[in-house]
Amino acid sequence: MQVPLYQAKAEFFRMLGHPVRIRVLELLQHGPVAVRDLLADIEIEPSSLSQQLGVLRRAGIIVSTRQGSTVIYALAGGDIADLLKAARRILTELLAGQYAILTEVHETESSSSPLPAGRES
Repeated sequence: MQVPLYQAKAEFFRMLGHPVRIRVLELLQHGPVAVRDLLADIEIEPSSLSQQLGVLRRAGIIVSTRQGSTVIYALAGGDIADLLKAARRILTELLAGQYAILTEVHETESSSSPLPAGRES
């Protein structure tokens, strides 16, 4: 039985839904990176990183190559880098909108603040 597209998309985003996986993808969007460098940048246990790299590799999001004893990871395609850029743009717009609302609330509260107790106009 074929999985509906919306369900496949939900599973895809669920697979991406781990901070370490997102950080790995952010680091890889600039080009291939050796595992030792990923470990240095992410600062987690090697076994935890290995587990998260395995999830991304099995999903076909990243690929690995070996150069001697060094394992190098890279994005399988440029679409993931585009997705990360789009996510950053969306988050920036959402946060800017929330900041504008927060600023408006603060301005409204300070312009309509009640007189101190005991002072009537």
